[in-house]
Amino acid sequence: MMNGGEYIESLKKYKPTIYFLGRKIESVVDEPMFRPHIHAAAMTYELAHDPRYEDVMTAISHLTGEKINRFTHIHQSVEDLVKKVRMMRLLGQKTGTCFQRCVGFDALNALYITTYDIDKKHDTEYHKRFVEYLKEVQKNDLMCVGAMTDVKGDRSLRPYQQKDPDLYVHLVEKREDGIVVRGAKAHMTGAMNSHEVIVMPTRALGPEDKDYAVSFAVPIDAEGLVNIFVRQTNDTRRLDGDIDCGNAKYGIVGGETLMIFNDVFVPWDRVFMCGEYDFAYELVETFATFHRQNYGGCKVGVADVLIGGAATLAEYNGVPKASHIIDKLTEMIHMAETCWCCSLACSNEGYKTPSGAYVPNPLLANVTKLNVTRFPYEWSRLAQDIAGGFVITTPSERDYRNPETRKLVEKYMKGVADLPTEHRLRMFRLVENLAVGAQLPESMHGAGSPAAQKIMIWRRGNVEMKKELAKVIAGIKPDENFKKITGKTEEEFFKEIVERAKRE
Repeated sequence: MMNGGEYIESLKKYKPTIYFLGRKIESVVDEPMFRPHIHAAAMTYELAHDPRYEDVMTAISHLTGEKINRFTHIHQSVEDLVKKVRMMRLLGQKTGTCFQRCVGFDALNALYITTYDIDKKHDTEYHKRFVEYLKEVQKNDLMCVGAMTDVKGDRSLRPYQQKDPDLYVHLVEKREDGIVVRGAKAHMTGAMNSHEVIVMPTRALGPEDKDYAVSFAVPIDAEGLVNIFVRQTNDTRRLDGDIDCGNAKYGIVGGETLMIFNDVFVPWDRVFMCGEYDFAYELVETFATFHRQNYGGCKVGVADVLIGGAATLAEYNGVPKASHIIDKLTEMIHMAETCWCCSLACSNEGYKTPSGAYVPNPLLANVTKLNVTRFPYEWSRLAQDIAGGFVITTPSERDYRNPETRKLVEKYMKGVADLPTEHRLRMFRLVENLAVGAQLPESMHGAGSPAAQKIMIWRRGNVEMKKELAKVIAGIKPDENFKKITGKTEEEFFKEIVERAKRE
């Protein structure tokens, strides 16, 4: 396993094509705009060597028996699923931002399960290929970016119906030694400081879409692969010093890119789906279940930092014991812990798949993420309320450092007399970073927008079963309609409920 420093050093071996603000970036590790994101990802490596966190940050590979970073592990038990979200909360607490490695982690687990199922039906060798690739990832402790979200073009049209076929990543050529792909993926968290890219389809596909049913892995510096680093709220503040950034060391969210595949070649040993459109939905749903599981962990870890920041500002403002402040902080804690309960619940209710790997309860994973599209907005609103108007009208760090204005800022930005003004300025900027900036849209759209979770909750909610339960309690005797609706007798039906409860 690499430590944080070794991870940063490993990035120097790669030469990805990356553009930002109209210029080509020659060195990822030397680019000031990228540095905070690299530091956040490095924490996933560094904590794996800390004896205090070894249990949640590392695992034993079921393939090799070697100790590995948990971010390269395939979940082998419910305990693994629980340790995963404990790891997410820990890293959120340590970085106060996105640590970027989750998407690739979830892609590895989703592909392990889905390639097994594809091979079983189609007599292919995708799972065997994937296992060999996974061994390479584990051995070298590689950071993978999971590439799922296509740019999609006209959302009312299926991939094959688009006027421009490249708006979804697709197969353009099959060769004896591999395939050639073209298209683009959006919102690629941590792409510029990853080693590998794992591509998956973004939606359910039909026979006409089979060229879009592709999954594969390529190095981040593969020929023809181009990344355009995207803008974030207040991103260039990191060039002005460390106060105005709010979170100077670890940055804002996850450092996303627009990732373009310009006829990228993929050798067959790195192809994990090629035309099996009937398994695109399974791969998407399995990945989404894993990724939505995370959000009650990572976002709650970040919320822990925000709650601490808001409480500290109340102290700096001289009102830590005001009843309305305590009430607001209590509300923030309640909402954060509710999301945490959801992540723990979907993990504890996980189950074994035919591949041998474990998956969280899909219904509860979607409930987890739907809550995270709502509660962070409310706990951020409360943090803004506690902090006061200076959270968005604090003088700049340059004015604080300027000898001509330093004394004025020191004097008039003072809170409680015996506390340093600089501490108050720093805390305002941290709360601004966490409660006003780019963290909130990521809570909304990361791992899918609310409509996606509602669709899955409706599909998994089994309303017909609930209707029959209500009829029994109301004294409406089941008749032939019961078997027509459920496909089972009343005895068979309730026996299945019991078995499902045990399984899920």
